[in-house]
Amino acid sequence: MQPAMCSGKLQTGLLVAGYFVYLLVGAAVFQALERTAEKQEKIAAAQMKEAFLQSFTHLTVAEMEQFMKVTIQNGVYPVGNESQTEDSNWDFSNSFFFAGTVVSTIGYGTLHPKTAGGQIFCVFFALFGIPLNIVFLHRVGKMLSLLCKKLGKFLYEKGMRKKKIKFLTLLFFLATGILVFLCLPSLFFQITEGWSYSEGIYFAFITLSTIGFGDYVVGKQPDRIYFSYYRTLVAIWILFGLAWIALLFNLLTTVLEDTEKIIVKDLHQIGKCFRKNAEEGHGRACWFYLDFAACKKSCLFQELTCTSFYEALHNTFGRRNKGI
Repeated sequence: MQPAMCSGKLQTGLLVAGYFVYLLVGAAVFQALERTAEKQEKIAAAQMKEAFLQSFTHLTVAEMEQFMKVTIQNGVYPVGNESQTEDSNWDFSNSFFFAGTVVSTIGYGTLHPKTAGGQIFCVFFALFGIPLNIVFLHRVGKMLSLLCKKLGKFLYEKGMRKKKIKFLTLLFFLATGILVFLCLPSLFFQITEGWSYSEGIYFAFITLSTIGFGDYVVGKQPDRIYFSYYRTLVAIWILFGLAWIALLFNLLTTVLEDTEKIIVKDLHQIGKCFRKNAEEGHGRACWFYLDFAACKKSCLFQELTCTSFYEALHNTFGRRNKGI
């Protein structure tokens, strides 16, 4: 048993190390391929801004719109007197953040490679990085499930009943995840980005669910000063938060599927009851059964949810990870 545990820890360590090395190498390559070209585009955009300031009274509406489009796309904002040519969207922190959004399939769309080399590399980086990310998320999810099982074992040794243990374990999983991956990060974004708390909650969920609209993106406001490796820290939060929300979605899916089975079974039984009583000429017992079935579903809801939680853990991180 002990060698197996050591082997599992070694596999986990190698997987985590390999995963982050992959992201670091990807970030370094993206930075090398895109940073020089970006700087040249920013210089050209800044020159366009300078020309605009000198002859803006002679510009047409179409020329004005083209100016706004080119300068903003290249990261040179048409407000203020300071030049943004020295601030790169492809420094290492931003490149690491971009690499994380690629393998996690979030795809905000606000930052993307523009050189031919960067675009081709992005294809192959995603081709191998997305499967690696799936394996990594399964491993992290398995670690979360083991933590919940250890908590359940500890409570069982304290003499607590199994049904109560399941409920408390589920409550711990939900409360801890919501606090660590939604509530606290939203407060952090409120302070750092100047968003409202509701906007922070919105961004956190849209990001972790990989919807990624791109309407809110961290570290992109030109009037705010961010600390070094801010986006790297956010990328790490995203990677671990994805594992938690994947397990949460799997739990909700299992609960819905089990609820559907119970409803279908009850409807089938009610149908049989109606047919039987129609043949016998009375139907009062059917309404009694309908009330009883509704009561039974209400009483079993808590047990169903907790049982589904453990089934979700087993189905997601039990049999699938034996070969990892």
